[in-house]
Amino acid sequence: MKKGCNKYLPFEPIRLNNRQWPSRVITQAPAWCSVDLRDGNQALINPMNLGEKLEMFKMLCDIGVKEIEVGFPSASETEYEILRTLIEKNLIPDDVTIQVLVQAREHLIRKTFEAIEGAKNVIFHFYNSTSTLQRKVVFKTDMQGVVDIALEGSRLIKRLGDEVVKKTGMNIRYEYSPESFMGTEPENAVWICSGVMKELGADCEHKVILNLPSTVENSTPNCFADLIEYFCANLPQREAAIISLHPHNDRGTAVATAELGMLAGADRIEGTLFGNGERTGNVDIITLALNLYTQGIDPGLDLSEINKIKEVFERTTKMTVPVRHPYAGDLVFTAFSGSHQDAINKGEIYMKESGTEFWEIPYLPICPADVGREYEPVIRINSQSGKGGAAFVMNNTFGYNLPKAMHPEFGRAVKSYCDKKGREITPDEVMDIFRSEYIDIKGPYSLVSHKFYEESELNDTSPKVRFEGSLRHNGNEPIKIYGKGNGPIDAFFNAIATVGVSGYRFVNYSEHAISIGSDAKAVSYIQLVSPEGKDAFGVGISHNINYASIRGVLCAINRCLQNRA
Repeated sequence: MKKGCNKYLPFEPIRLNNRQWPSRVITQAPAWCSVDLRDGNQALINPMNLGEKLEMFKMLCDIGVKEIEVGFPSASETEYEILRTLIEKNLIPDDVTIQVLVQAREHLIRKTFEAIEGAKNVIFHFYNSTSTLQRKVVFKTDMQGVVDIALEGSRLIKRLGDEVVKKTGMNIRYEYSPESFMGTEPENAVWICSGVMKELGADCEHKVILNLPSTVENSTPNCFADLIEYFCANLPQREAAIISLHPHNDRGTAVATAELGMLAGADRIEGTLFGNGERTGNVDIITLALNLYTQGIDPGLDLSEINKIKEVFERTTKMTVPVRHPYAGDLVFTAFSGSHQDAINKGEIYMKESGTEFWEIPYLPICPADVGREYEPVIRINSQSGKGGAAFVMNNTFGYNLPKAMHPEFGRAVKSYCDKKGREITPDEVMDIFRSEYIDIKGPYSLVSHKFYEESELNDTSPKVRFEGSLRHNGNEPIKIYGKGNGPIDAFFNAIATVGVSGYRFVNYSEHAISIGSDAKAVSYIQLVSPEGKDAFGVGISHNINYASIRGVLCAINRCLQNRA
């Protein structure tokens, strides 16, 4: 690899004095233009058929994209077909503008005007390549030669466009792209674009879209931002232009390129859903939009049902969204790491307890519910998981709010099970572990019968509780037990002490309901310290909260005796 790298020419950044973009902050969303039906479609192994294109178009409209490039109608019959279908069947909403793409060549321009006949709102997007490399290798001409091509095309487009507007009242706007902008000298990019603006009669009422593509991404994003800032600062009549970006992803930095380009002055972004496009793809509109959303900026797109968007995309394009794709991948809201799970669990508890109006959960930059993912598991369990993850699953999947002191012990049991299985385990398996550890306990002691009575004496504001019941030990005949205390648990402790079950110290108790309605049950969590000084946890479940409590006590004692054996 070292020897081969010598044949590549590094990108030469411009010298931009007093650049402003690094200190700016994005405060509003750009205008969005989807090129899924053009750039996205031409990159597919099996391009979309008409039905799939129409479904994609409808979805783009549904999520709020107002400018949609539907194809290159002069170059392809299938792209001509979708354009005519959309127009003739009146499938284009009145607030959506279709965009058509064409090279700055006369016969193609004329055919494109034929293709848009009958449309209400159109962006007529034309281009020619302007880069140093393209001029040298492909066109074998100088800059004046490519400028002449652009200006000649502009004059024809303006004349034909004026005729269409006069005849039909079509709302037509113009867009010009100096293709391979990143490889074009910045002063030459300004020269050709300003010439096109003049030919098209650009002013504040009739703005021209100047689309500056990183046709092949060949520098770090900061160099691209410098080019955009230079272009905006040096373009005559900047106020009569909408600066659009069309980033590609050859270096894997299309999103950063777009964001820094917006800081440098861009107003508009052309991209695709999930970044589909030639080579490594176009910039991903969804990632860009949700990046804005997480900064408190309304992106102007409805991405609240990301799974439905992904399903339509995958079905129509036959592409697959990677599981780690930002915001939309199957695993992007999933934590396996123990420390991550613990932090997410604590973050959720914090939000509930604090009542904060802000999203403040570590490792989750966006609330999964905001993109329609509230029913998917945020935390999944494998051998890398920790105590917080197991507790999170028990709480969020089954409604068991395990006390914090119990998390390490249960977490160890879950981790041991995962190590034995050597794979991820399901929430049901986590519940099975919980049952075997705390509910289905076959210990030496079992309660055969029980009753609680309240007893109060004259002038006593704190009535005593009396327990009566029968306790079986190791399958023998039940033994009657009695005890009094300040509450049900204290009374039960005093009762079992009469038959030699003693030396246990009560530490903590908590309870909550685990179902709703007339069949509601209570679960109690008991923490004791054994005669040997070790923590012992127990769980009890019953429709009666008092019985749930004493079941929890017996569970803790039985578990302690099992471990001792």
